[in-house]
Amino acid sequence: MMATLRFAVIVFAAIGLLGGGMDAHAELADTVERVKAAVVGVGTYQSTRRPPAQFLGTGFAVGNGRRLITNAHVLPKSVNSARREYLAVFQRRSDRLEVRKARRIEFDRAHDLAVLEVAGAPFPPLAIAANKHVREGELYAFTGFPIGAILGLYSVTHRGIISAITPVAIPVDHSRQLDARMIKSLRSPFRVYQLDATAYPGNSGSPLYDPQSGAVIGVINKVFVKATKEAALAAAIEQPSGISYAVPSIYIRKLLDRLGQGDVRP
Repeated sequence: MMATLRFAVIVFAAIGLLGGGMDAHAELADTVERVKAAVVGVGTYQSTRRPPAQFLGTGFAVGNGRRLITNAHVLPKSVNSARREYLAVFQRRSDRLEVRKARRIEFDRAHDLAVLEVAGAPFPPLAIAANKHVREGELYAFTGFPIGAILGLYSVTHRGIISAITPVAIPVDHSRQLDARMIKSLRSPFRVYQLDATAYPGNSGSPLYDPQSGAVIGVINKVFVKATKEAALAAAIEQPSGISYAVPSIYIRKLLDRLGQGDVRP
């Protein structure tokens, strides 16, 4: 009798654990569906070019839904307005690619962030979380367009833990290992999130968010942070590590505060 009871307890406990896991997966699936509606491709558009759309990275809607966050390095240095090229954001709706003209209205070079603005109907905005409660070991997800220029504008979601919260620049043993970017970072260091999920070119500007609430806790940065963090590795390794990084959302909040965006918390 006692053995039967123990077996029943184990079975019910296992069912409870499985149910909890299925609930977590369902929550993430629901969150991804919401987040995808806010995520856009960022690049340029020129109707006479083939292909007319040039994809450069990812962005996502915040605030009033007409403002978008991306990495500053994603934006082109210039556009050929004489040939009717313009900064644009892209979103796939069923089989149709929606293209909207965008303009940069603010940027933060130190943290590699930029704010774009678009006209027309607002995208569903994502809430920007405070960073007070982000801890190493917590699980988060990010959605964007890895290698979008080749694979097409189909959003992809990855998830991983915060492996470490580390300074953007690492000390070096010799001055010859320093470059201008590292020197600047060492003068005004800030902390970034290191992830155990791999981001790819095109993921720059993707939102890093809570799998349950969808609140953004950071912005994936594939180039600016990675180049600074891994400069010391480059001499020893032909292809630096697959580690991914994200800029904490506190810097998004500060950037939006400069624009008078108002409360962007969940």
